[in-house]
Amino acid sequence: MPAINRRTFLRHTLAGGTGLSFASHLGADSPETTQPQPQRFFTLGKRKNHWWLITPEGKPFFTIGLNHIDPASLRYPENIEIWRKKYGGSTLRWIKESVSPNLREWGFNTVGWVQEVTVRQWRHSRAFTVDEYQALNMPYCHLLPFMESHQWEQHTLHFDFRRADWKDWCDYVARSHCAALSEDPNLIGYFYSDCPCWIHHRPVNEWRGPIFDPERLKSKAGRNELFELASLYYKTTHDSIRRYDKHHLLLGDRYEANAPMAPEVVNAALPWVDVLSFQDFRDPVRHLWEWHQKTGKPVLLADAARIKWQTIPGEFTPNNGTWYAETLQELHRNPGCIGFHLCGAYQRNKARRYGLLDEQETPDAEQVQRMQAANRRITQWMENEF
Repeated sequence: MPAINRRTFLRHTLAGGTGLSFASHLGADSPETTQPQPQRFFTLGKRKNHWWLITPEGKPFFTIGLNHIDPASLRYPENIEIWRKKYGGSTLRWIKESVSPNLREWGFNTVGWVQEVTVRQWRHSRAFTVDEYQALNMPYCHLLPFMESHQWEQHTLHFDFRRADWKDWCDYVARSHCAALSEDPNLIGYFYSDCPCWIHHRPVNEWRGPIFDPERLKSKAGRNELFELASLYYKTTHDSIRRYDKHHLLLGDRYEANAPMAPEVVNAALPWVDVLSFQDFRDPVRHLWEWHQKTGKPVLLADAARIKWQTIPGEFTPNNGTWYAETLQELHRNPGCIGFHLCGAYQRNKARRYGLLDEQETPDAEQVQRMQAANRRITQWMENEF
């Protein structure tokens, strides 16, 4: 069935069941994606009854990524001399001489998302440029700022997805990001919003509330309205990207697995994205298994860690390498899971307060060694198996 017809079919099928259950329709071995031209780029496929990313060379690939990589952590007054003397003030040198070799040495095969906390509850740092991704020279994912409805962000109003200027904004985002990245074989795909507040909010953004009032889901009319609104959002973002990039995977919103989730939103997304992506700091192994079982869709743990959350200014906390190793192994066993991206960060700063390097570039040797061993076990298994 051609892709456009399949999407149309799914859209009508899912609309009929909206509000009742999650649709399950991708359990077959078909590697069909939203990509009109996947050749020579990362795509999806099944091998031995397991979903995998497939590299441009045609090999199964389980993405093992690190998130949050920002050179500003080397520009504090107390460590800026490292930045100036060691890297000559060049982000490209820092990426080539520090980031890329360290990630490879630690066994990570992907950069999951580079943007980093700047000040708590404020926006993250900027994304990498095309030149910076090229300096990285390894697989990566890129987030498109279609909307700023992140559960951790407290300053931005919600968009009205029905307005013409929303479509204009999506086209701008796509042509400013995707047109530049569309030919890069190292790009795995695009994320959208980080933990969007479709039907929930956090104390810091209670003033704006969720995108859609969850009380309205008590009626069939309300559930239908949310499905239609979310369908418009996912179709608009899909079409905007595909106008400029016909090659790369659509990884969609990075849902918060521990917040309320409306079936209408997920069902609306299914025809227009290739993967369901999640943040989960509580029980990712169970939750990703459940989401794959509910939908049949490939799933990605796009952000997770085991750390001490309630820190005070000046207090730092290590990432838990033992938890990481156990979680990675279990996710790899999930036939629908295509990867795990650790909520790093690469180098700790005074806002996030944890990272694999400290501000003097000293690694957290104990935790890094545990992660390195876990990453290498998965990589060796993949090499031997395929």
